[in-house]
Amino acid sequence: MKKTIGRKEKISIPSWGLKEVMAKVDTGAYTSSIHCSFWEEKEENGQKVLYFTVLDPTYKKFNGELLHTVDFTRKKVRNSFGQEEIRYKVSTKVLMFGEDFEAEFTLTDRAKMRSPVLLGRKLLQGRFIVDVQEINLSKKSKK
Repeated sequence: MKKTIGRKEKISIPSWGLKEVMAKVDTGAYTSSIHCSFWEEKEENGQKVLYFTVLDPTYKKFNGELLHTVDFTRKKVRNSFGQEEIRYKVSTKVLMFGEDFEAEFTLTDRAKMRSPVLLGRKLLQGRFIVDVQEINLSKKSKK
């Protein structure tokens, strides 16, 4: 059964050390995205490795942890200004409503946006119904 979420929700990404980060629900976006303050692709032992840091010191939830993965791709995305850009796309587990599931995020500079995380249709589809009058329904469901 699909759960109802609001227009903004707090999500956790345990493998990245993030707990209850504010995310904006965006049914117009296909892929989810997260604010990334640093990313760099390196070659190590003949394998490409992506190093990145999510959020930045302006966010309370910023932990400064340098993350890395070999499981990444590059994706062409149309940003909120209508311009195409190439972004790194990574996968991780997201925790909402006490359940975790695999999700993909593109890494991008969201410093000028109100929410550091944007949840797109690919994450929402088959799991959630959006009630735009509500916020933080995942937190309210714990009570």
